[in-house]
This record gives sequence, C-alpha cells and structure tokens, in this order.
Amino acid sequence: MFTDPAWLAPALALLLGYLLGSTPFGILLTRAFGAGDLRQIGSGNIGATNVLRTGRKGLAAATLVLDLLKGFAAVTLAPLLGGDPESQMRIAAAAAFIGHCYPIWLKFDGGKGVATLGGIAFGFGWVFGGIYAVTWLGILAILRWSSVAGLCAASAMPVVALVRGETFTFILFLALALIVFWKHRSNIARLIRGEEPKVGGAKGG
Repeated sequence: MFTDPAWLAPALALLLGYLLGSTPFGILLTRAFGAGDLRQIGSGNIGATNVLRTGRKGLAAATLVLDLLKGFAAVTLAPLLGGDPESQMRIAAAAAFIGHCYPIWLKFDGGKGVATLGGIAFGFGWVFGGIYAVTWLGILAILRWSSVAGLCAASAMPVVALVRGETFTFILFLALALIVFWKHRSNIARLIRGEEPKVGGAKGG
C-alpha cells in the first residue's frame, strides 16, 4: 500500500507556516487604503505599532489582528496535514515566526514578531495565550513602551513551557524569544540611552 513519505507532513507544515507568516499585512493594508509605504514611515517596521504612526488606528488594529491570526492559523492548521500533531505545531510555529521576521518577499527584512508570536502562543493553548496577552497588554498599559511589552511577553513563554514540563515547546519558545530580542536590539539600545519613544511617539517601534 502506498504511504506518504515521512518528510511530507513536516515539509507541508514548514511551507504552510512560512507562507502564512511571511504575508506582510501591515504593508498590504497601508497600501490598499492609501496610507503610504509603511517602510518609509516611522521606524520602517511592518508591524502594527508602526502602522499606528500613520494615524490610521483602524489599520493598526487590523494589522495586529491579522498578524496574530497568521501565527494562530499556522499552529492550528498544521496538525491537519498529518504526522505527529505536536511536532507539526512546533514546525509550523517556527516557520510562521521566521516568515514574519524574514519574509522572502521583502528581502528577508520583516517585522519583529511580537504579534505573530502572540498568535502562536494562543495556538498552543489558552494558558500560553492568556499569559502572553496579560503580560503584553499589562506592561504596555503601565509603561507604554511597546518594545518592553513585547520583550516581556516573549520572555514569559519559555518560562510557562518550562513550568508545564514541555521540553520541546520550551526550546521552541526560547529560540523565538531570542529572535525577538535580536530584532529589538535597536530598541534595547535606545532604552539604555533613555531615548526609546512610548506608544504615540513618531519613531521607534
């Protein structure tokens, strides 16, 4: 009897995750609604925080939701492709995150991954997603530094996985958190210098 090769399901999960993750919703929405080239605005980042700097709050909210959904969709759809469900989820999660941060369509210069990581967290369950959301929104409300909120939320995920005893998920979230820190290195430098703008500022993000 014919059987699919063992590599097929992981390969499909990888492709699905990357294609979803690499869709630059921020750029597509701002172009479609006449808000200009997002890469020429504020920090040049393609995420919701920079979309907000166009003055179009609706577009920023839509970008946030869509960036969340692409991470969530990758994780929840991947097990339907066959193979081990948990492995498929982790493969798709990593691919979606890498796709968002390093999309081939934008010469591998993408976003910083915070919203997409949030969607991935919800894909792994309400415990991960709930803690991510509370950390992200809570820090943002208190400090009003989008970068700090994102860094704290990303840092919380490997801790949650470790407490739950999920070794491979811990490794995944630790790797993704490290990439979030790398992508925020300019923000971290500005924080150290006391120059990082808060939400509503004209630059950064």
